[in-house]
Formats: sequence, structure tokens, C-alpha cells
Amino acid sequence: MAAYAPARYADFHALHPLPASVLNRGEDDLPKTLELGGAVRAMVSSQAWKRAIRMRLEDDLDEHAARTRMLPLRVADALRAGGWPTDLAAFAGAQIVRSATREGLKTEEDRGITSVTLYLPRTVLDDLTDLCAEHRPQLEEALAKEKAEQAERAKEAKTETKGTRKNQKKEKPQPVLPTPTVAALIRRRTATINLFGRMLAEVPDAQVDGAVQMAHAFSVHQSSQQPDYFTAVEDWSLPHEVGSAHLQTSFFTTGLLYRYATVNLTELTRNLGGDHDQALHLLELFAEAFIDVMPGAKKTSTAPHTYPSLVHYAVRDRRPVSFAAAFEQPVKKAPGGGYTTAAVQALSQHAGALNRLLGTRRLIGSGYATAHGTPVDHLGTAHASFDDLTDALTQTAAQPSPARAAA
Repeated sequence: MAAYAPARYADFHALHPLPASVLNRGEDDLPKTLELGGAVRAMVSSQAWKRAIRMRLEDDLDEHAARTRMLPLRVADALRAGGWPTDLAAFAGAQIVRSATREGLKTEEDRGITSVTLYLPRTVLDDLTDLCAEHRPQLEEALAKEKAEQAERAKEAKTETKGTRKNQKKEKPQPVLPTPTVAALIRRRTATINLFGRMLAEVPDAQVDGAVQMAHAFSVHQSSQQPDYFTAVEDWSLPHEVGSAHLQTSFFTTGLLYRYATVNLTELTRNLGGDHDQALHLLELFAEAFIDVMPGAKKTSTAPHTYPSLVHYAVRDRRPVSFAAAFEQPVKKAPGGGYTTAAVQALSQHAGALNRLLGTRRLIGSGYATAHGTPVDHLGTAHASFDDLTDALTQTAAQPSPARAAA
């Protein structure tokens, strides 16, 4: 995989029908929308689908990570559960972020949480509490010194007359825990960190360029928010009372979504230290999750558990290719209703046009699986099932680039 130059991508495209659903809401508590081609479309943000996929992959791999600003508080909680005094546990938790770098990670002092969101393996929590236990004598000594200094400052403040008190700059506490060890723990990765990347500029070498790029899903046709007036019946109402315990209007959307994601196999292999086999394994798991996983918002009241009606993959060298432009002009419903047939035709025509424009020199292979009744042109090999599709994808992704094969 390291020989792929400059990069190899696995593109995923899906046409996904949704019944009444609210998979993703904005700050106004309404389903998200976007305007494309002069028409308002239903939208599901990439973050909503990406998180659902990440959680599935972590379950599949039994390797969990956490996005959190609460690390110092969680360390303190774990130490208190282990019998540490409250003040010492809180001090040790604060020392984790103070000792992470030479200057320490920025925190919100009033809440004791980090200013940035950390993304790290959940097992790091145990390792950090073990590190605190190993250095407990040093932490106790540093806490006692800090308390003594605070008492001295308070004593001095009482002896100063009003108006003569000097502004004393509070010195930043010195790190007690070994910075290289704390930084190394925070830099640890999981498979999902290698896939989705990590923004953490404050810790040297902790940032990871994500190998997955995912677009916002949007309906291929115009779609409006639809109101749903509902009530909750009061089961224990008094005999003379009539009415409901709660009534409200919520909104939902329906439609056929176009979904797109791409995996940079070269970047993923680099993140994995050159492990070609692991990169292909993660690609297969990602493909399965892309097809299978749904965001969980409002699932108990809408149960929108549908599958894509068509999934297409393409393995390309140099750069990925989205087919979103196929639906810049909103698809019109068929005379008898439904958008799927017209959407499949639009996707096929757009793929054919791009194949003509771009050529196939950098297209390593492609294929599709669909519930559509007839073969679809320009999407590569037809596969009978999604399982067959993911198997073919990983085999195609492992093929050498044409230029190198010829050499």
C-alpha cells in the first residue's frame, strides 16, 4: 500500500430511502436542510453519520475511544473511587493536563475541564490513574506545598490595608508527573483514531490526519419539513378531567438521500505504520458500517431502519470523485410516484459522463449492488449482495496501480 503514489482512494456512494425521520436536527430543533440547485433538500450532517459509524467500528473491534474535555475530572473520579482523598484526587486530575506538555494543556479553571476536546483510547484512563498512584508521594508533597503557599498568601492579604494590596500574579503550578509519559499516553491511538483523525495541536505528534472524508447526505429531490402534531395521554387523569398530559408539534422529513464517503487508503496505511493488511481490514469494516449503520436520533418514535437501495464503490488513484453533481438538478418523481428509478438513472448517466471526461486510467475498479430490478450502466461490476460487494472492494483495493503493474 505504501507504494501507491500519490494516493489511493475508495469511494462509496449510496442511494438511501428514508421514511418519516428526524436523523439530524439544527439549533432550532428542526430537521436540517440545505439548498442545492435552487431547491431545498433534506440533509443529514456528515458528523451524525460519521459518529454512528465510529461507534459501530469500535464495537466490532472491541477497541473504544472517547472524545472528551472531562479527562481531569474522570481521573479524579477514578482516584476517589480508589480511596484517595477528594482534594488529592482533584489535584492529581489537574496535574494530568498540567503535565501533558511543557506549558500544560489549556483548561477552563472554573470547571476544571480542558479547553479543547481530547480524542484518546478509553484504556488511557486506567493508565493515567496508575501513573498517579506511582507518583502519589510527589503529588501529596506538591499539594501540601500548594496549600501552605495559599495559606501564606491569605495571611499576607489580611495584614494589608485596603487600597494598598498589590496585585500578585498567580504562578502556574509546576508539573509533578513526568511529561514524556503523560504525553505518550495522550498520543496513543485506536483504529478509529487512525481512520477518522484527531485534532490536537497542543501535544506534539498527537495530531492525526483523518483517512475518512464524509459528505453531508442530502435528498436528491426537493423535500420540505412536515409537521407532526402529537399528544401524550394522561393515564391517571381524574374522572372529571379530559385532555392530555403533553401536546406538541414536531417536524420530520422523508426522501431518497445521496450519501458519499471516501477512504484514503494511503493515508490510512501510513497512520497504521505501514500495516497493509490492517488497512484493508478496516476498509472492509468501514464499508460494512457505511451500508448498515443509521444515526440513532428519534429512532424510538420513527424507526427509520431502512437500507440503501443502491451502493456503488470505486477504487481510484490520485484523487476521489463524488457524484453529488448528479443531483444538482432535483430529481422528479415518477408518474406513479417514487424517486428511486429516476435517481438511479441520474447516477448512471453522471458516472458515464465522468468516465468519458476523466478516462479510466486511474480507475482501478468499481462495482455496485442494488435492489433495483434491472442492471445499471457505468457503475462497474454488478454484485448480488452487499457482502459480495465488500469482498470485491477489498480485493480491488489491494491491486497495484496500472503504471506500476506495467513496470
